[in-house]
Amino acid sequence: MPAEPSVRIPIPIEDVFAVLADGWLYALWVVGATHIRKVDTGWPEIGTRIHHSVGGWPLALSDTTTVRAVDPPHHLELEARLWPAGAARISLHLAALGPADTEVRMAERVCRGPARLLPGPVQDMALLPRNHESLQRLAALAVGRSPDGPG
Repeated sequence: MPAEPSVRIPIPIEDVFAVLADGWLYALWVVGATHIRKVDTGWPEIGTRIHHSVGGWPLALSDTTTVRAVDPPHHLELEARLWPAGAARISLHLAALGPADTEVRMAERVCRGPARLLPGPVQDMALLPRNHESLQRLAALAVGRSPDGPG
């Protein structure tokens, strides 16, 4: 079972999910994503993709993230590819803690490529700091965009 960092965001669950549902915002909260080239029509429907770059110029790599499961506004599961390293499954679980308070938990596990051979605790050590920072960025972005967010 992967470790699941979490963040509490002081806005309604629908406002938080709206950030996840806007694929063009992906690079603003996902650590490592640097440029969005295209978002498939219908995002975040199952099978739709974000076409993104990872890393800085001139070493940026182009790849995709695909929706594997979605249950708005409670769950989004993604598969992020990074050729040639493989791919990882990312699950975002949202829970309403009240009418204007949301908890987001994030779990990630490498599912393809050489890093999938690493034991879970070793993957967690590598992924937890990045995922924690991604959740902090998601929270700041969601609060900043929310019409119900703190003034």
